[in-house]
Amino acid sequence: MMETQQSNSSECYAAAMRMLVRREHSQLELRQKLQLQDFNNTLIAGAIDLLVEQDYQSDVRFAEDFISMRFNQGKGPVKISGELKQRGIEYFDLSVFDWFALARKIRVTKYGDGLPSDYKETAKQKRFLQSRGFGFDQINQAFSN
Repeated sequence: MMETQQSNSSECYAAAMRMLVRREHSQLELRQKLQLQDFNNTLIAGAIDLLVEQDYQSDVRFAEDFISMRFNQGKGPVKISGELKQRGIEYFDLSVFDWFALARKIRVTKYGDGLPSDYKETAKQKRFLQSRGFGFDQINQAFSN
């Protein structure tokens, strides 16, 4: 019995490690994916604790990578913070990025330098930026000269 538990523990750890080799994962993502592979919660908790202790898994590193990736995709802070919370990350720093400049860049890239001439077009562009996850102030500043 002890040997089986030991091998299950090793299998769980190895499965989590394979996931982390491909890309960073939050602890919540790892837990959910390992549960889908039918590992029990005790084995999962042990494997994740060991990975954190060995610094193979870090929610801080995951959040930094995730924020950079989404910023480079042109996503705003509202969308990014929601996505992080879905992945079990509650504390993160979005202040290192210039969200106002990104909102403007995204608007100009999609619609050109000129400002829209009518309300309908302005509303369309603002909805687009909102769907990308930008806040009210960032959206409004994207339309100033």
